[in-house]
Formats: sequence, structure tokens, C-alpha cells
Amino acid sequence: MADGANPNPTPTTRQKAVPDWLNSPIWSAPTPRHRSPPRAPSPPPPPPPKPQRDPAPPPPPPPARPDGATSDSDSKNEAAATSSRSHLVAEFRVALERKVVDLAELRRIACQGVPDDAGVRPIVWKLLLGYLPADHALWAYELEKKRSQYSAFKDELLVNPSEVTRRMEMTTSKKKEHDSEGTGFLPRAEIVQDEHPLSLGKTSVWNQHFQESETVEQIDRDVKRTHPEMQFFNAVSSDALANQESLKRILTIFAKLNPGIRYVQGMNEVLAPLYYVFKNDPDQSNAAEAESDAFFCFVEVLSGFRDNFCKQLDNSVVGIRSTISRLSQLLKRHDEELWRHLEVVTKVNPQFYAFRWITLLLTQEFKFRDCIHLWDALLGDPQGPPDTLLRICCAMLILVRRRLLAGDFTANLKLLQNYPPTNIDHLIHIANKLRGLVPC
Repeated sequence: MADGANPNPTPTTRQKAVPDWLNSPIWSAPTPRHRSPPRAPSPPPPPPPKPQRDPAPPPPPPPARPDGATSDSDSKNEAAATSSRSHLVAEFRVALERKVVDLAELRRIACQGVPDDAGVRPIVWKLLLGYLPADHALWAYELEKKRSQYSAFKDELLVNPSEVTRRMEMTTSKKKEHDSEGTGFLPRAEIVQDEHPLSLGKTSVWNQHFQESETVEQIDRDVKRTHPEMQFFNAVSSDALANQESLKRILTIFAKLNPGIRYVQGMNEVLAPLYYVFKNDPDQSNAAEAESDAFFCFVEVLSGFRDNFCKQLDNSVVGIRSTISRLSQLLKRHDEELWRHLEVVTKVNPQFYAFRWITLLLTQEFKFRDCIHLWDALLGDPQGPPDTLLRICCAMLILVRRRLLAGDFTANLKLLQNYPPTNIDHLIHIANKLRGLVPC
């Protein structure tokens, strides 16, 4: 072979389908670390890991021999992170104290993540979802109106059929009493037509009650399985039981108000982050109204994904299969080599893993606390949750591309159905890179 000749022309050809920035090792996740045991999500994010075990009581031990430099480096990184977090908290407070909140500015800040210790996430999410208006002066009025509306929903939709029948009988009886005045006839109680437990009438509240009982039972089963590892949700205390009852009421009311969708298994997982965030609002008056606030915000979240839950639209241009196809095309556009290996070589259909990713908004792929941070970006991104979700899903594939390119059907399917722990900030950075915009 002559000097200067290219001994291996193949890589040059392959690079055409792979953007240059993908060749950097930072886009491939390292071998996953062991999963830590489940824990309550309430504590703030842990500080960066230190290279040596911390002794139990302070003060810290004297610097170790060669590890002193590493400890100093970690201290500097931790100090920088603390400074950045403090600056971000200050930005949030300034933005939220304006008479009219600049939603574009709030979205820009929220895309960077909402600090756990700032106590502003409940208000930020309500603003991003449109539950609260931008005008600060209207907040009290809107909250009172929405909360009263939810209370009316509970009175109307969660009442026992026997109570409905009793109310109808009382109304009918009073009308007859009024009609019989001065006629000499004594009024008599009557059972309202078609309103009895054996009625098959389409408008009968009893018939509707029995038809809806299956949905209510499914909601009850799913809610009891919602994050059983978390004390906030599992039924070992009166508070946890009260939280479960709130989730059940929200999902039941949603199902009754949306007969075209009703309840779809897994909606409880989408509702859980909203209710958790609002119930842990530092403002106790708002925390007490978490159920009503979570209901309306849940409706807002699902409004952008409504068609994914409608079975009749599965095969339409707006259904879940079309959404999964858009994810496939997005991956092909950004990383054709990975797309071809997954779908052509190993024949891993994206529906095998992406269906759960998309319909549950990634709530089952990461730890609950990480999911909360991911939703900061999902709700805050100016492109909207549906498009942002697809970019994040595509970024998840790219982040583990080296392992996927080295894997076969079985290995890749197992990897994607059990996504490894990852740095959420890094994942969001990759998703923004796919859009060509990285917020500063």
C-alpha cells in the first residue's frame, strides 16, 4: 500500500450518518452504577460524591495523604454548585415577585431545573401549566374559583346513587305538595321513574353507577400500587391513606368528566408527581388544597397527550403509534447509525420500550426525585411537553448508544426496558443539543 493512502475508508463513509458531536465520549453513558435502595423523595439532592468515606461526627478528619487534592477539588465543585444554585433561587424569586410574571423568562429559568430547597416549584408548575394566570393580582380569585369548581365536581360526581335518588324523591315530593295545596288530596311519596337499583335505563344513576364500578375498581387497584416504596403514598399511615383517597377522587372525577378517554391504566403514575409537589407546598394553605390544584393541572398535562390515551386513535395520525413513529424518525435524523442498528439490524421495535416512556411521561424510568427534576424541563420547555418528551426520549437512546451498538436484540431490549441510572442534568443537556439550543 502506498504511503498516504487511507488504509480504512469505511469509517469516513459511516461518519456521514453520525453528527460529529456524537463522536465525543461525553454522549455515551458509562457502565451503570448500582441502584441505590428505594428512599423517600423528600430530602434534597445529595452533594457530589466524595472519594473517601465521611466519618460519622464532624469536624472532618485531617486531609489524607494523596486524597487531599481530590477532596479540595470536590470542595471547589460543591462550592461552585452551591453558588450556582443560590443564583438560580434568586432568579426564581425575582421572577415570581413581579406583578405580572414573564412566562418566557420563567420557562428559561425552569429549563435549568427548580432547586428543591427553594420552595417555589408548586407555584412554578402551576404557572407553567396555565393553572395560575401571569397577573399576580388574579391568583387569589382564580384559585378560589377553581377550588370551588372542584368541590362542586365532588358533590355532583362522587355522591352515592341512593343519595341521588333520595334528593330526587324529595324534590318530587315538594313539588307534589305544592301542587296538592287546596285540593284536599294528601301527597304521597313516589319512587322516581327508572331510579332504582334494578333499572336498565340509560339515564338511570344506578345503571351508570354499576357501569362505572369497574373503572373505579381499576383506579383503586392502581392507586394502591403507586410508588409503594414511598411513605408518602403507601398505606402505612393515616396521611398516606388520605393521599391515596385524594388520588382516587381525582382520577374518578376525571374519568367521569371525560367519557371518551375515561381512565387508562397508568394515569395514576402521571398524577403522582403533581399531587406530591403540591401537597409538599411550604404554604400550608396551598398544601391543604393540593387535591383540587392537582386535578386541574393533571387535566392540563394530559391535554397535550390526550390522543395517546384514546384507543380509537391508536392507528391514526395523532395516536400513540404515530407518536412512536415520530420518535423513530427523530432518532434517524440525529443518529442514523444507531437507528439502523436498533430497527434494522437487531429489529428492536420502538413500540417495545417507547410506549411506556411516552404514555407515562417517563415516570417509571427514573427515581421519583429525578422524575420531578425531569418534569421541570418537560413543563418549562417553550416547545411544549409533547415535543420536549420526544427529544428527551431520543436523548435517552443516544446516551447509551455505545452499549446499544454493541448489543443484540435481547441485550438492547433489556437495557431499554430497564433504563440505567443517569445524570438528569446531562440527559436534558443532550435533549437541548438535539434542538440546537442549550439554555445558558
